Amino acid sequence: MSVGGAAAPLLTPVPRLAASYDVVVAGSGAAGLVAAVRAADAGLRVLVAEKAPLLGGTTAAGGGVMWAPNNHLARQAGYRDSHEDGVAYLTEAAGHVLTPAEVEWYVRTAPRAVAYLDGETRLSLTPITRPDYHMEWRGAADGGRGLDNGTFDPSGYPGLAEAIRPSSYFPLLTMTERDQLNGRAADPELLARRAATGVRTMGGALVGSLLASALDRGVEIAVSAPVEDLARDGDKWNVTIGGAGAGKTLSAAAVVLASGGFEWNPRLRRAFLPFPVTPISAPSNEGDGLELGLKAGAAVADMTAVWGVPVISEVAHEYDGVRSGRMGNVEMTLPGSITVNAAGKRFVNEALNYHDASRVFASVDPHTGRQQNNPAWLVFDAAYLAKYPVAGSAAGSPADWMTAADSLEELAGKVGVDIAGLAATVARFNLDASKGVDTEFHRGATPQDRFLGDAAITPNPCLAPLTTAPFYAVGISAGVLGTSGGLDTDFYGRVLDRHRQPIPGLYAAGNVSAGVFRNNYPGGGATLGSAITRAFAVGEHLAGTL
Repeated sequence: MSVGGAAAPLLTPVPRLAASYDVVVAGSGAAGLVAAVRAADAGLRVLVAEKAPLLGGTTAAGGGVMWAPNNHLARQAGYRDSHEDGVAYLTEAAGHVLTPAEVEWYVRTAPRAVAYLDGETRLSLTPITRPDYHMEWRGAADGGRGLDNGTFDPSGYPGLAEAIRPSSYFPLLTMTERDQLNGRAADPELLARRAATGVRTMGGALVGSLLASALDRGVEIAVSAPVEDLARDGDKWNVTIGGAGAGKTLSAAAVVLASGGFEWNPRLRRAFLPFPVTPISAPSNEGDGLELGLKAGAAVADMTAVWGVPVISEVAHEYDGVRSGRMGNVEMTLPGSITVNAAGKRFVNEALNYHDASRVFASVDPHTGRQQNNPAWLVFDAAYLAKYPVAGSAAGSPADWMTAADSLEELAGKVGVDIAGLAATVARFNLDASKGVDTEFHRGATPQDRFLGDAAITPNPCLAPLTTAPFYAVGISAGVLGTSGGLDTDFYGRVLDRHRQPIPGLYAAGNVSAGVFRNNYPGGGATLGSAITRAFAVGEHLAGTL
């Protein structure tokens, strides 16, 4: 194929890798690719080594939105924002754990990363009308800070479509298109056309655009190429790449760890996370980069932090051949459903952003010492199922993994929920829903609540009574998009040792490192905002120092 005007292979087999590179990047999600592309712009020879047989990591599996205050694309689209508002909002969101300097760094650097990606790469970014998660805080914006990806057509890069990891379950829609559906199913003809031509959307479009940009610059890319060891050798790193062959040891002036979190490693989960979770990310995220960094002398931070989300995992959904789950926040938000615990009681505003809602699932009962809301149950009626898909089910068609009953009392008995508790909860909820006001948790009272509701339902797009038999229940529990604690870094993404001194030539970005927001989630796309902004800083520093 022709890349950047010259014949070059799409992927480089491990045995054919060169003996040395300026930069070796472990991981091919957004963090790794942004760092690679920015470093390559400085003329550096860059290798991206991906552990899995397919490219893109959790980025390709997910929604692909980046949160960036005061970006130029939002201003061009007519959204009002400013550096001062971004600082004010992030201070409200995370000022209790972030220093003023850290807040200032993110609000200053994220827009520069967006300007670079928009002006210098193949990305097609569009601001979306998605409000920040806490519009009641100073500096909040009602849209524009979340950036969606346009569709990506890989036809100019033969073999690229097949090389990118598929989405875990998202349809082939842009996030903007998905948001406009009001919870309903997508046009099957549109999805079929896109699938037939290899078009990618959401996180797949982000990865595809970055991979195309990397190939344009001559970045070498290898799959089934896990980084198995790092060892300092003078002013270089010896990087051992494993894989199907015998493996190979390379020399690199710098190494960027961008290999994802540790959510699929049961041993590390037990060691660091305070409660059980269901991961829905790329199953290759097993903490390899974290342990390589530790071996090299790195310090860690925020190891109990996660990017949390309620997950529906009863459906027999597999990803990379392992049991996974699907985000359940949309199903929780749409009118005509409630989420209850074993006592039959609601315990959260179901329309709350998914990260904050997931925290409540793990609340500990002070009398038993056990989690009182994990697992829980999404309860809905036939009218709800007739309109909205549930975890990928066909609207109007109950799936065999749903528990069904002709009465709420029978349903409670089948799933082990307190019968009287559920009946009382639904009675109160139905009365509130008929008036459009949730007197218990204020669901649908804010713009961010209503964003994922059904605009056709008035006066509250998040509320409708549960009255039409049969009734249904689906298990829902705490899950993670990824862990967000890991290697400690500075503003340049340099990995720090226990004395907070940079380890020469070692960088980290994305979920292998401690997240920028330290277990806080200011707005939709905070995960990729954290990863991309730090990766851009890594690439800039490499360009300026190598």
